[in-house]
Amino acid sequence: MSGAHQSGIHIAFYRFVAIEDVTGLCQRLEELASDLLGTVLVAPEGVNGMLAGPASKIDDFLVRASHDPLAGIAFDGITTKATTYERHPFSRLKIKAKAEIVPLGISDLDMPSRVADVARTDVPPKEWRELIKRDDVVLIDNRNSFEYETGHFAGAIDPGITNFRDFADYVLTHAEQWRESGTKVAMYCTGGIRCEKSSPWMQDLGLEVYQLQGGILNYFAQIPDADADYLGECFVFDNRITLDTKLADVGRERTEITG
Repeated sequence: MSGAHQSGIHIAFYRFVAIEDVTGLCQRLEELASDLLGTVLVAPEGVNGMLAGPASKIDDFLVRASHDPLAGIAFDGITTKATTYERHPFSRLKIKAKAEIVPLGISDLDMPSRVADVARTDVPPKEWRELIKRDDVVLIDNRNSFEYETGHFAGAIDPGITNFRDFADYVLTHAEQWRESGTKVAMYCTGGIRCEKSSPWMQDLGLEVYQLQGGILNYFAQIPDADADYLGECFVFDNRITLDTKLADVGRERTEITG
């Protein structure tokens, strides 16, 4: 794609929905997104991705994908989070078939069938600030430790993990204590997908769970003074590295964060 260093639009998206033809959808997305750069994961449980390019090409992709006979099941009505960029977030287009779009490591978790359960745990950004101040709520950062260290909500607990698959072990270690004390669990992640994957499984453990709707990026987009309760920056998995609470590219290099 030409003009890779020009400004444009970055969209992040995911959707838990049953995909019968994973290989076919990957091939179709290669065609539909040929004018864009980024990464899209496709699995039997849904799609998860980030794409970037000129606004007109992003719009064209979303329209074509939503009306496509194969891609429409995932993209018709999909929610996207859009940010602008001045340096291109990606260097190429990658469409990958996976076993899961986000691997929690819990077998027999049928996410497409649990979407309604997840929706009941969503807390809009405007209500999140009050929720996390409550004495009966424990605030958990559902990300890796280096992401937490880059920035986090004030008062949040870092589970101390280096891979999302380890989050389940952290929850199991504390679940009995939370249940017995009547503690409610509020958790957040970058865009919401890790919390959505965790939420129904945690409900099955008998926990009262809440998650930040749309994740940190949606909070930044909806709350003008997000820096009042979010400390630092938000790590993003592209060439911009981190965004501040105004969703601006801070201009970091990856080695500044990961060493």
